[in-house]
Amino acid sequence: MNNNDIFKKLRVALQLRDDQIVEIMQLVDFRISAAELGAFFRNADHPKYMDCGDQVLRNFLNGLVIHLRGTKEDPKNAMDVIKQNQAEVKKNVSEKVKTEFKPKTDFKPKPKTNSKKKPFNPKDKKQAPKVQVVEKVKFKNGKK
Repeated sequence: MNNNDIFKKLRVALQLRDDQIVEIMQLVDFRISAAELGAFFRNADHPKYMDCGDQVLRNFLNGLVIHLRGTKEDPKNAMDVIKQNQAEVKKNVSEKVKTEFKPKTDFKPKPKTNSKKKPFNPKDKKQAPKVQVVEKVKFKNGKK
C-alpha cells in the first residue's frame, strides 16, 4: 500500500472534497492545487498519474490534525467536525438530486408531419461509376 492509496482511503472515509483538502493543506502553509490532487487520486496506469510523496502526505496529516482537533488556543471536538462535514455532504447530495430531475418547462414537442419517409435502403442509393485513375501497367523485368 503506497501513499496514494492511504490518501485515497482517508479522503473517502472522511468524505472530503478536493477544495476541502486544499484548505486543510493551507492550514500547515502547504500550497497545492486541485489539479495536483487529481493526479494523486487517478488510477495508477493513467498517463497523468503522479506518485504522492512523503512530504505531501505528511503535510496533509498534520493539517488534518489541526482541522479536526483545532489548535491549543482554539480546540475542537473531532466528532463534531466530522458530523458537520457529513451533514454538508448530505445537503449537497440532496440539492443535486432535486435539481437533477427537474423537467424542462419550456419543452414543446415538434408537430408531427404527415409526410411518410421511405426506410433507408443502401441498394437504392445511386452508385457513382468507378473511374480508373491509373492504367494497368505490365512490367517486363525478367521475372515471371
